[in-house]
Amino acid sequence: MTIDNRIQVVLIDDDPHLRQALSQTLDLAGLKILPLAEAKGLAAQLERDWPGVVVSDIRMPGMDGLELLSELHAQDPELPVLLITGHGDVPLAVQAMRAGAYDFLEKPFASDALLDSVRRALALRRLVLDNRSLRLALSDRNELSTRLVGHSPSMLRLREQIGALAATKADVLILGETGAGKEVVARALHDLSNRRNGPFVAINAGALAESVVESELFGHEPGAFTGAQKRRIGKFEFANGGTLFLDEIESMSLDVQVKLLRLLQERVVERLGGNQLIPLDIRIIAATKEDLRQAADQGRFRADLYYRLNVAPLRIPPLRERGEDALMLFQHFADEASARHGLPPHELQPGQRALLLRHTWPGNVRELQNAAERFALGLELALDNSTPDGSADNRVEVVSGGLSEQVENFERTLIAAELARSHSSVRSVAEALGIPRKTLHDKLRKHGLSFADSGASAHPDDLD
Repeated sequence: MTIDNRIQVVLIDDDPHLRQALSQTLDLAGLKILPLAEAKGLAAQLERDWPGVVVSDIRMPGMDGLELLSELHAQDPELPVLLITGHGDVPLAVQAMRAGAYDFLEKPFASDALLDSVRRALALRRLVLDNRSLRLALSDRNELSTRLVGHSPSMLRLREQIGALAATKADVLILGETGAGKEVVARALHDLSNRRNGPFVAINAGALAESVVESELFGHEPGAFTGAQKRRIGKFEFANGGTLFLDEIESMSLDVQVKLLRLLQERVVERLGGNQLIPLDIRIIAATKEDLRQAADQGRFRADLYYRLNVAPLRIPPLRERGEDALMLFQHFADEASARHGLPPHELQPGQRALLLRHTWPGNVRELQNAAERFALGLELALDNSTPDGSADNRVEVVSGGLSEQVENFERTLIAAELARSHSSVRSVAEALGIPRKTLHDKLRKHGLSFADSGASAHPDDLD
């Protein structure tokens, strides 16, 4: 049993009359009190971030105040503990202060002295917990920035959404193309949640044979089917207390979808061949590369399951929509690969940067990571020039050459990078580059760049 976070003061004194008098004083001041006759077992009932303070007599049978102080501070050194001493116990109180007590009060003391000390201790406790919360938030933000690299608006928004959803109990549906990083997002949701100490179980529904998918997910009892000689714990049950990540959910059969819907609604699982309903404390994170609403309209996916999953959707933007994130990600993965292989890091040349910015990345982050690995190994930076729709992208080529060609490549890189930023008009791009709008249009034609790729709008006065 844990002490309610609404309790502000735990008061411990073996003298029932003094305990009652002090409780009345604190209660009349509007504080929520828990009076106790002994200190033993208190530390086990207080969570580390409990927001209150402890007031305790020093001399008590069983566990005394100094022993309590030591036990509480072993759990949380910043928990304020106020000690009450009898006449002549001042040397003992000094010892307590050196051991970390917040304050001590010598009997007899005025009610105002007790209230003043308790209120100051509560204010300090709030400050300590606020700072802890801030440090945790900053740590989570830094961790997310390391896992999900990028400064594009879509990635900033994705990290904000993950931060907001991680601490909740909501199931999540992740939408993203192949290689976009769906499992990375799922793991971040788990690791930043209160379930971080529980299991994270990842399963790809598309990789499971139809004949074994139900047994893998839900488990089975002996004799449930031919060959089932012993009990098997399914993935859902194995993930109890943690998170189950179910990728390629669109590949599940309609029969399995019915069972998944029941599990989501009732939080119970029934093994194949069994009659027992096993309660689950589990978070489901599903992922798909398809439009499930369209699949539901076509009868390939249950509409009720789609609406049940679509409460908290997260869309991972494809790499081609993330502008200069491609450069940042590439360098990040290349540096990691260099360190892993014990090689000196390589810097991207202007022509190579232009190549990366022009590429459409049909394989998304996974493709980029593989390219960065080859680059770190000193191999040629050559990219697959197929686009997501299967057509050829003839603009992708390895850039090299003499000084004049490198100057041209550098100019093209600068313009392409500026186009990749968020701009509201051609004028804003031209101003950022420090050139007239007509010069910008000429250079766009010269280098085969399209302003439409940046997503900005062309106003009539942009075309002069």
